[in-house]
Amino acid sequence: MAVILESVITCPNCGYQKTETMPEDMCQFMYQCENCRVVFRPDPGDCCVYCSYGSVQCPSKQLEAQNQAASDEDSHDNSALP
Repeated sequence: MAVILESVITCPNCGYQKTETMPEDMCQFMYQCENCRVVFRPDPGDCCVYCSYGSVQCPSKQLEAQNQAASDEDSHDNSALP
């Protein structure tokens, strides 16, 4: 499955939404709203603003979920082996 790079980020202060292309090689820890100019950070436990306020999680979390799903499938396939 391909990684989705576009996410609609929603400002927690004013609700303004903007489609952004997420960086593939790092987590974005701060984001400034174009509308109200508030700078916000991820919620506790999230790695980046896209995981907290985006319509799609960041690429690293998407890959982590894909790898976990593949690992789960492999463990189910191997459970039928003697």
